[in-house]
Amino acid sequence: MDLSHELAQRKGRGAFFTPDPIAEWLAGWAIRDKPYAKVLDPTCGEAVFLLSAAGRLRSLGVEGDLRNQLFGVDLHRASLDSAAELLTSKHRASATLIEDDFTSLESPAQLGHSLPMMDAVIGNPPFVRYQEHRGDARKSSAAAALAQGVRLSGLASSWAALLVHAAAFLKDDGRLAMVLPAELLTVHYAEPIRRWLRKRFAAVRMVFFDHLQFADAEEQVVLVAAEGSGGCDSITLMEVESAEDLANLHALDPFSAVPADEGKWTDLLMVPSHRQLFQRTSGERFTTLTAFGKPELGTVTGANSFFTLSEATRQEFQIPERYLQRISPPGTKHLKSSTFSRGDWEELRCAGERVWLLQPNRLKNGSAPAGVRSYLKFGESLKVQDAYKCTVRQDWWRPPAVSPPDLFFTYMSHRFPRIISNSAEVGFLNSMHGIRLGEDISSTMKEALPLLAFNSLTLLGAEIFGRAYGGGILKMEPREAASLPVPRPDVAEEAWEKVAPQRTSLDQMLVRGRWEEVVAVVDEILLRGVVGLEAADVDALRVSGEGLRKRRTREPR
Repeated sequence: MDLSHELAQRKGRGAFFTPDPIAEWLAGWAIRDKPYAKVLDPTCGEAVFLLSAAGRLRSLGVEGDLRNQLFGVDLHRASLDSAAELLTSKHRASATLIEDDFTSLESPAQLGHSLPMMDAVIGNPPFVRYQEHRGDARKSSAAAALAQGVRLSGLASSWAALLVHAAAFLKDDGRLAMVLPAELLTVHYAEPIRRWLRKRFAAVRMVFFDHLQFADAEEQVVLVAAEGSGGCDSITLMEVESAEDLANLHALDPFSAVPADEGKWTDLLMVPSHRQLFQRTSGERFTTLTAFGKPELGTVTGANSFFTLSEATRQEFQIPERYLQRISPPGTKHLKSSTFSRGDWEELRCAGERVWLLQPNRLKNGSAPAGVRSYLKFGESLKVQDAYKCTVRQDWWRPPAVSPPDLFFTYMSHRFPRIISNSAEVGFLNSMHGIRLGEDISSTMKEALPLLAFNSLTLLGAEIFGRAYGGGILKMEPREAASLPVPRPDVAEEAWEKVAPQRTSLDQMLVRGRWEEVVAVVDEILLRGVVGLEAADVDALRVSGEGLRKRRTREPR
């Protein structure tokens, strides 16, 4: 089997080989100085954790066979055979190896169980996203988690249920030591897991890495080391550059933090004093974006390539403008400044961009002009009507056009989300969000908020409340966007009086990509001048934001 095919197969199973230093550190912590320890790897693969556990037990003077102390489960027969061979060759030991889906095994508290209670559970659960984690495997894992009182959403990846089920095999004073995806801290579907960790264990430790630790996977990981039972208030945090630095962790290196009762734990990656500064300032002089207006989804067409038209296509089919809606074209790359004007829209129209949305809502009893009827027949020839979103509509050709909002919000971004004034008063698609200012909000905020959001506290808030996706993309769904910290209306009004005269020059900086300079100007006026922060505090917010951004995008720090 060639390496590319083998890698593809392992990716399909969510299986990636754990570096030895990580396995050794976790096994050493979990076993401690207990020569009698029973150790389980619920997805043992080719035994990197069982090998580390065997080495630890041998160092504690344990001789002979380890079949009654080492236990491994895996679906992949070839991996189990390889594990048995490696244990024999490296430690002259054997283990109890079971070929099965771990989440289908009864826990020691259930009738028919095949495994005893463990002193340690260690491993690296397969990371299979919900799109591939389906069928009987999903049902089995969901049931296993629910048996422990944890109800997972249908979006949960495979590791979540396996983690919960694994803890059911631990003694009351046992230790759990796992490699988990860093999305544990950030994604909404992991919220039940975050609550469960604090409720289930007496102590929880997390180790973060500055760099990727798996050469053939793009996922950031966190090490979770939990012990005891009965619940805990705080979490102990440690940070190292790479796996090789784990052996050098000092007893005084960790620090403790109290995570939020609800929501993401991204801010645990920050220096404690910076977390406190962010929480204090955002609570005193800032509010959430939803205080200005609730973020909403744009038009979902089901087939943008058909429902959005260029001016050339409109003229080719002779479609009257009254059957179309002016829109900001699909995507957000064309939104370069703090406002999208009618002039910007006209430039895009002349450049051949898709600035029109087919809006045949006004059709009555087949009264459409010939051009519209011809275009709909063209769509049928392309099978547009078979697209999922089209099939669930009463009329496949009638996309539910959303009216123009006051502001656009770029919820998918590499650097940070942006707020843009919709001065062109055009509609928008679901490639971004829209915000309609509340009746009690001054109309000046339509121009002010897009530039005032370029401050270090708001940019840091985006990293805390957003979620990281493949390639380092930051995504903020409407609920997350609503939580974005922005200056309170009264604070924004005061700051805008000083920022407004510089609006043109700041916009020019944005167009040229000099956003750091914009942040520096807004920080000086808003955070220093109006909010009253010291220069060192502003620097702390900026540094924390840069650190989280670079961790997400995997830039050197």
